[in-house]
Amino acid sequence: MSHRTLTIDLGTRSYPIFIGAGLLNHADLLRSYLRGSQVLIVSNDTVAPLYLEQLRAALSGYRVSQHIVPDGEQYKTIASWSAIIDQLLSERLARDSTLIALGGGVIGDLTGFAAATYQRGVAFLQIPTTLLAQVDSSVGGKTGINHPAGKNMIGAFHQPVAVIADTDTLATLPQRELAAGIAEVIKYGLIRDAEFFGWLETHADALLARQQTALITAIARSCQHKAEVVAADERESGQRALLNLGHTFGHAIETGAGYGTWLHGEAIASGMLIAAELSCQLGWLDRASVMRIAQLIKRCGLPLAAHANLAPERLLELMAVDKKVQAGTLRLVLLQAIGEAIITAAPAPEQIIASCARIGAEGF
Repeated sequence: MSHRTLTIDLGTRSYPIFIGAGLLNHADLLRSYLRGSQVLIVSNDTVAPLYLEQLRAALSGYRVSQHIVPDGEQYKTIASWSAIIDQLLSERLARDSTLIALGGGVIGDLTGFAAATYQRGVAFLQIPTTLLAQVDSSVGGKTGINHPAGKNMIGAFHQPVAVIADTDTLATLPQRELAAGIAEVIKYGLIRDAEFFGWLETHADALLARQQTALITAIARSCQHKAEVVAADERESGQRALLNLGHTFGHAIETGAGYGTWLHGEAIASGMLIAAELSCQLGWLDRASVMRIAQLIKRCGLPLAAHANLAPERLLELMAVDKKVQAGTLRLVLLQAIGEAIITAAPAPEQIIASCARIGAEGF
């Protein structure tokens, strides 16, 4: 079995990330991270027909049940979380049970939150099947559900026992979702690795063509960056907030458009470009860098202006309902250069509105 292995260093709660092709076929690897004899697999109605039976076959001998959620961000809700808890209770899963998240970011967040809250916390294993989940949401222990007023406003920090990222699952991923995952990969280059951003400019076509070597390199490098940030600041009291580049704008876009209208990565791509343009308007980031960012986003098939039908005033209103508001002040992640991000208080509303307008204009 050829794969890459990284570690999230959190002392006694440290865990590995396995990245490679065919990992779902290796029962011994999966079994080594199960607690007890009871397992609940949570998946959605898109992923389950593809990989659920393969996973169940690897878990023969365990008491395995399943919970299938409709596919889509709009189902990351209190009702979906409650339904998982109801099943855990009705099937009397014990505290030494393991929940397995088989799917993308919605399934990972939802399953993790159920695991965090059931009997005050049970083990869960992440098996992400989208690029976005493999490079970002499955790593770091953020779990949660959405509220009509804001994305991820209900949740908990709860680390998985392991992350198993089988790159073979990306073969069945729609191209739109693959591109959405690349948005989060671009983020790591922008916030802390200019060399990686340059690598992405060179290898974007290989990623879009799903070349295994390029995918494993991008996933491993992204996960390494996230591992380092999470190990230094697990609960986002400081530098982990840098991982939110574009997310304050992106979450507002998702909420304003209606959950499921835009994929998370699409909204984040537009949010990162707004952040870059705002950084330029403030005199921090040069215009050439903004154009490089826009060109890479566009080349990867991502929208530059996912917010086009959302009035800037409404965008600002939604941004005010954000987890990154501290003492009444909204904090943003902006750029001083490609590879160099900072956390700062949001500038004047009119500057944000001007940056949104610029992104929607001709020339990008």
